[in-house]
Amino acid sequence: MTYILGISCWYHDAAACLLRDGVIVAAVQEERFTRIKHDASLPVNAIAWCLQYAGIKAEELSLVAYYDKPFLKFERILETYLAGVPHGIPSFLKAMPVWLKRSLWIPELLRKEIGFDGRILFCEHHESHAASAFFPSPFDHAAILTTDGVGEWATTSIGVGRSDRLVLEKEIHFPHSLGLLYSTFTGYCGFRVNSGEYKLMGLAPYGEPKYVQTILDELIDLKEDGSYRLNLRYFAFPWGLRMYSREFERLFDGAARTPESSITRKEIDLARSIQVVTERAVMQMARHAGQISGAANLCMAGGVALNCVANGRVLESGRFEKIWIQPASGDAGGALGAALMAWHRYMQTPREVGHGDSMQGAALGPFYGTGEIRAALLDQTSILYEELDDDILCERVAQLLVDQKVIGWFQGRMEYGPRALGGRSILADPRNLAMQKHVNQSIKFRESFRPFAPVVPAEKSSAWFELKEESPYMLLTAQVKGAHIEGEGLERQQKITSPIAAVTHVDGSARVQTVRRQDHPLLYRLLQAFEDRTGCPVLINTSFNVRGEPIVCTPEDALNCFKHTDMDILVLGSFLIQKDLR
Repeated sequence: MTYILGISCWYHDAAACLLRDGVIVAAVQEERFTRIKHDASLPVNAIAWCLQYAGIKAEELSLVAYYDKPFLKFERILETYLAGVPHGIPSFLKAMPVWLKRSLWIPELLRKEIGFDGRILFCEHHESHAASAFFPSPFDHAAILTTDGVGEWATTSIGVGRSDRLVLEKEIHFPHSLGLLYSTFTGYCGFRVNSGEYKLMGLAPYGEPKYVQTILDELIDLKEDGSYRLNLRYFAFPWGLRMYSREFERLFDGAARTPESSITRKEIDLARSIQVVTERAVMQMARHAGQISGAANLCMAGGVALNCVANGRVLESGRFEKIWIQPASGDAGGALGAALMAWHRYMQTPREVGHGDSMQGAALGPFYGTGEIRAALLDQTSILYEELDDDILCERVAQLLVDQKVIGWFQGRMEYGPRALGGRSILADPRNLAMQKHVNQSIKFRESFRPFAPVVPAEKSSAWFELKEESPYMLLTAQVKGAHIEGEGLERQQKITSPIAAVTHVDGSARVQTVRRQDHPLLYRLLQAFEDRTGCPVLINTSFNVRGEPIVCTPEDALNCFKHTDMDILVLGSFLIQKDLR
């Protein structure tokens, strides 16, 4: 058997992925083990788990594939700092020691940390993204669009995939970056860069696009084919310690919002404006990718591909018959892409395309059986639990949901990527608008404006959403049927009229997850049981974690989260758990 280990690390969301004869065996982010959100360190825990799951040792690996080329990235960083002298000296002094200690010594680190002394292949960053998008997709021929902050030099690439071949035809290079433009607004609006982009996207529908023309006139020169250049006078990220320059602050009439302070109309309108510009750029790039490739289908990856609103616009445009987006589109997915590039390009292995994708529903992480869960429960003294068979469990949980209880749902293998898809989820009744505020504030401990995603059986999605195709990875938005919203600004959240108000965002949309019986049998059965009681086959599905922490991995993680929030019920495998309130 041929085992290939893919690795991503050092920038954002370190991860490991293992292929066995080209089949994805295991994939997981390092953060799930260290409990450090977006942990970028060498993923020694993720690697160890992948090897353990496959029952092999490091010396049995055929090769290791790394998701970018450190020397090429080092060249870009060095050239950028030299071009920015003297402005970049503080940032240079901070960054260089880190690079010299770790990023240029990947072979030595792997030999020391995991005992691997074999061949290591280095894949270009955007090739890794492109491979993660095309090779697992259900398409034999597709256009490919990858967009993120920056790899080595590339920030955006357009390519074409056909059978087992992948070619990148066009690139846009640093410092011109759509991802970094979006992150600049993330930072200016008071959210954390490389983490708070979801917040900016969630805030956008509350605002008006009053700054769109300013952005297009001053910040980005966007062409009809989707190519673009940034006006660098407004940005400090090429060599500074922050994203935006003083010129940027002057353009938008003042300093950035202080983190955790009140959100004003200005931030709301800025969020809407940069979202509109991003959607326009993605649409134009996708259209051009289709023209270059001549393909009827599109594959997407890179951090910007997690912008589900932009993805939804591409789908709605009708330019492509189908689009497929890598569920781990960020740097974590680069580990998978690098491994697949090694399998198909270096080892010249043919690719077989099936009826669906090869991601196995992204359920590629750790699994904990009944014995392991029972052992974790035996250590608890402040909870009550019972073990139930699947039918009774789903009936009980469905009734608890009807009774407005919030459920922690821990089943099967953990998801690969940032979305909880039914393995490590928090579930609740979507019909009650007050549930949105309750889960945000009392369980997730996050901003009240943040939206929740609905999960629905695939065959029933069209009755509830204006969705043109299935969305198994929660990466597409669609309008909610029967939704009506009034008011302005943040007050609109309390003026939603919808049959599933708690998952209806203030623009009438929802980030939908569709579920098939064969992919998530227990969750599917729960949706049926809830529908039997309510006539509604939809539930709130949000990730099982609290603000600032990664999604839970182990039963112990789930129990800890359960005990320290207002979550009502925890379901660990076949165990239904309640807090002992005596």
